[in-house]
Amino acid sequence: MKIFNAEFVYIINLLFTSMILFAGGNTYSQKQFTYDSAEVTINEYIAKNHVPGFAASIVIGKEMLWSNAYGKADIERNIPMTVDAIMNIASISKTFTATAIMQLWEKGLIDLDKDISEYLPFKVRNPNFPDIAITIRQILTHTSSIRDGSAYVKSYSCGDPKISLKDWIYNYLTDTGEFYNRNENFCSWKPGSKREYANVPYGLLGYIVERASQMPFNEYCRKNIFIPLEMTKTGWYLNEIDTTNLITPYSCNSQLKLVRQHQLVLKESIGNQYALCYYSFPNYPDGLVRTSVRELSHYLIAMMNDGKYGNVQIIKKSTIQKMLTLQLYGNNEQGLCWDKSDFEELWGHGGGDPGIRTFLFFNPVTKKGIITFQNSDNGDSFEVVKKLYLLTKNTK
Repeated sequence: MKIFNAEFVYIINLLFTSMILFAGGNTYSQKQFTYDSAEVTINEYIAKNHVPGFAASIVIGKEMLWSNAYGKADIERNIPMTVDAIMNIASISKTFTATAIMQLWEKGLIDLDKDISEYLPFKVRNPNFPDIAITIRQILTHTSSIRDGSAYVKSYSCGDPKISLKDWIYNYLTDTGEFYNRNENFCSWKPGSKREYANVPYGLLGYIVERASQMPFNEYCRKNIFIPLEMTKTGWYLNEIDTTNLITPYSCNSQLKLVRQHQLVLKESIGNQYALCYYSFPNYPDGLVRTSVRELSHYLIAMMNDGKYGNVQIIKKSTIQKMLTLQLYGNNEQGLCWDKSDFEELWGHGGGDPGIRTFLFFNPVTKKGIITFQNSDNGDSFEVVKKLYLLTKNTK
């Protein structure tokens, strides 16, 4: 893929913007010109890391004050990236699963510190510590001792999941299950004693939501999170969204081993970029929210404004404060699912999967936040997040 000089692209962007405004268009608000240097930052990042497409937004208070998209959502079909195009956002999805859990906690339907087996039709224990209960709080803080084994890695496939969330969780966590592996699926340390980031426990949380709410997890989220936040084009499954508006994920040569490990089908190579299929996995509550930068900004607004978007309250202020409180002794990062950065007191979550990188971070005090999408697994776009956030310091 040909990458233009960042300075040249920046000049072209400014010329294009000026032409639109001169013609009476309304693509940019006056406030957006405050963020001209964001264009340079992002274009330099794209050029350096050979990223096909990038989209970002700056959200302050209750509105998205700046947003833009760069490059291609699909190289082969020459489709430009936009802030309305849809992409799976990887582990930012965990915060939606955590929000669903905390909504049910608010209603008294679950207890964060009870044995998770009380919410399941089967017993879940770390076989190395069969007498010690695993709790929801431990899952939310990555201290459950459940880990991602090879069955999880192999579960990626093109299209929607082939097995149900219930069947996946049962077969992964019970000793009679098809995907059970005592050594791979569980840590050697007891629940609650250490922290190890893992994805499978969030699939378990999704199944607990199903049991407690008596509805499929994806439907629960649509009814209680997506629709209230006017995220009408957002979903977990491909069959829930407009697939004509999907962003194509790309992997570069350095990532092909990982992609093949996930058993994803590769399309024809374009330059050093390999287009991937629209994939999924049965443990979907850990990473398969499919949304746009624009609709994700609605969720960010709610998280920054005490759980409220417009006139709708999806979660209590006190609950958000609880989630954004450090949970582990000696750990300066881990809240309930949410992570605290050592940069500018930002809370948020990142996401990474084959062909994608995403970030959503915000300061709950200043109510300023950043969202970034890229359809590539190259680079570290948190550096872009930092620079975009610093631009907000002169904006009230």
